[in-house]
This record gives sequence, structure tokens and C-alpha cells, in this order.
Amino acid sequence: MGNVFFPVHSIIKEVSQVFKENKKQLFLVGGAVRDNLRGVKSKDFDFATDALPEEVIAMFNKPESRQSFVIPTGIKFGTVTVHYKGYQMEVTTFRSESGYSDGRRPDNVEFGTSIEADLSRRDFTMNAIAYKLPSGPLIDLYGGRDDIKNRIIRCVGSPNQRFQEDGLRPLRAIRFASQLGFTPDKSIIEAIPGVLSLCSQVAVERIREELDKMILSPKPSLAFLLMEETGLLELLLPELNVCRGIEQRGFHRFDVFEHSLLALNYAAQKEMTLEVRLAALYHDIGKPLVRSIDENSDSENDRFTFYQHEKKSSELTRNIFGRLRYSNAVTDKVCHLIENHMFSYDENWTDAAVRRFIVRAGEQNLKDLYDLRKADSYAHEGIESGFYSLRILIERVKTIFAQEEALSLKDLAVNGNDLAEHGIAPGKTMGYILNSLLEAVIEDPELNTKEKLLEIALKIHSKQ
Repeated sequence: MGNVFFPVHSIIKEVSQVFKENKKQLFLVGGAVRDNLRGVKSKDFDFATDALPEEVIAMFNKPESRQSFVIPTGIKFGTVTVHYKGYQMEVTTFRSESGYSDGRRPDNVEFGTSIEADLSRRDFTMNAIAYKLPSGPLIDLYGGRDDIKNRIIRCVGSPNQRFQEDGLRPLRAIRFASQLGFTPDKSIIEAIPGVLSLCSQVAVERIREELDKMILSPKPSLAFLLMEETGLLELLLPELNVCRGIEQRGFHRFDVFEHSLLALNYAAQKEMTLEVRLAALYHDIGKPLVRSIDENSDSENDRFTFYQHEKKSSELTRNIFGRLRYSNAVTDKVCHLIENHMFSYDENWTDAAVRRFIVRAGEQNLKDLYDLRKADSYAHEGIESGFYSLRILIERVKTIFAQEEALSLKDLAVNGNDLAEHGIAPGKTMGYILNSLLEAVIEDPELNTKEKLLEIALKIHSKQ
């Protein structure tokens, strides 16, 4: 325990005053304390208190006040969410736990009166520090401050016991490693292989959340290498795990697994979107399934081919995302990027070829596809090039847009009503004709007049 300089947000001071007036203790706990000690501002405020959930609800659910209300988000476990002046704060009653038959949640929860007992059940020392509000002291029973200073992740007590209580904790330890740049204690790494069966029982949505946090961390490769070392990668993402050792001589300096992590790191370094980072990680996972030996090659360095690996990678990614229950929107976006990442521009592309590229990629996906291409190119050798060819393509695409040429059915000079007026009934035939007209206009924009397109449409229809 000890008094340290600990700046407290004005809203927290107001909330703590409410507890004080009701003769209840209130402690700031968890990530907010950890971040403060790291010199980082925290946006999330979690509290521990000796007040029961019903008492917290009574303190803040005031009919006369529109500035505060309480939602019983986890009242069975002593947790409520206080909404106060636009802020959300989780408040949990001091508690002890026992029995973890599902490997995630305690079977029994007993509310207590001691912050010391409450801290003893927490996962890592850096998260087992409390600050008594409104003005201290800081309570650190397990050396969390020193571990934060030394950038070490250690469990409170035995890692095996902590992990037996919650199968998500091994993933959290690894996520914190990449998120904070901390090193897990050796005892944590040694304990994880023995609790993989518990990890497999965790809800896939919680696993997905941790994986996404890893992917959004400053250096995601740290997490995935630790997952590989501990067996978590083989358990949760076997499709990625088998990419280790798949050599790509003649195309890449690194094997498929190393290449994928380099692409992901580059995407993270450049602060690309989650969808691009996901695509960077999974864009080559189909290669182990399609790799074949080029019998016509005379060089040991060019002996492997990976024909249509982008299609297989997209297929496998869709399976993974279904398993992890990603939204359809995220799944479709990432799989589309993966399936189209192999475009290779050169100066011989005609304007029509550029227009076809735009249509195939989709205008809304172009920036993400450019970013994925940059990440993929960087990961070939681990060197950032000038992306000269890509820059030329981007400029040509801008020129096409500036010319306002037809790139979708809505841009055509005719529509379904026009075709119907000339005897072409709505249905598959009309759809086929409209798509054929778009293809013609992409090839030659000067055809995009009502007269010319109707002439083409009627010729096509006469042959149906």
C-alpha cells in the first residue's frame, strides 16, 4: 500500500462523493489504474465497492434526476453499469468466487466487505491494484506496480489456478503482451498448454473479441507467435497454424506463416482498418492446400506454384469467420479483399482494363484493396518499396472517376424500364442483357447512349 500521485477525473470524484454520503467504500480498479500507472489516459472506469448492487441502484436511480441511471448488466455477479452525466462505469461489489464448471464463470459468488479479498481473485498483478477514492491510498498487494514498470505479465498466485477459473485468461495474457508490449512471465507460458481444453470451452464471441484486440494491437505478431508457442494457434486457428514451414522460394523470402505476420504487422503499423488487417493475416492461408511442384522449373528456387490460392484462402477465411461468428458484413468484406488481392498492374493495361478492375474490386473497396496490396508487397521481403506500379494505377483510377464513365448498371444510359418498353420482359434475360451492356460500355464508353445501347440490347435479345 502507499500514497502516490494519482490524478482522478472530476466525474470519478463526483461519483465517489455519492458513495461517501451513503457511507460506502469505492475503489478504482482494473485497466484504469493500470493505464494511469503507465502514464496513459483511460476511457473506461471500473469500480469495486462494499455496496450491494441494490444499494448502488438506489444511489443513482433517482426519479428526479435525468443525469444518472443504472443498468443491472451482471447483477448475478454483483455488477451494475452506472450511467452518470454521459459516462458509463462498471461497479462491482467486493466478492469471492468458487467453482468454475464451465471454465469461464464462477458457480458460486459470495459478496464480501474486503478489497484485499476482492483483489486476490483477479487475473494478473497489473490488474490487481486498487485506488481508494477519493484520495488514496493505492493498494498493491502483489507487486503490480513493479511488474508494470518492468513490463512483465504475471498472474496473481498460480497461473494454473487462475487459468482453471477462466479459460479466456490465457488469451488475455497473450493479448496484453501485444497490446502493451509486455512480456508474459515464464510460468504463464508453461501453464497454457495444460489448460487448452478449458480454452476450447470459452464462447466463440469472447475468443473473437480477444483475437480482434490482438489484431488491432501495435505489433500483432507478438501475440500470434505466443499463440503458436503455447498451442493456442493450433487449437483456435489450425488453418493459420499449418502455414508454418510452407516455403515459397522464388516468390517470397519467408514461409507463408512468417509472410502473413509481416503483412499484418505492416497493416498495424500503418493503422489500417480491422478488415484490412484481417485480410492481411488470412490472405494466403489457402496456400498449403494448393501448393504444387512446378515440374517444368529448372531452378530449385522456383519449384513451387500456388495457383488460385486467393480463392482457397477466401473460402477458408469464410469458414473461420463462420466459426468465430463474425458479422456477414465483415465476412463478405474481408473475403472479397482476399479474393481480389492478386491483381498485378503494369503499364500495358488499357483504360478498359482499369475500368474492369474498378468494377471487379468495387469502388467502396478500392482503398482497402490498395492497403492490402501494400501490406502483401512489404511482406515479400520485409522491405517497404515505393509501390511505384500501385501509385500509377491509383492515379489512373482517379482519372477514370474524373471522366464520370459508366462503372455500374445505374450509370447506363438505359434501364430496365427502357428495355421493357422495347419488348424485353423483366427477368433473367433482362438481367443478362443489362450486364452485357455494362460490359460493352466498360470496353468502349462512347457506346453509353440510349440509342446505341437499345440497338445492342435488341440484337442480343433477338438471339435469345
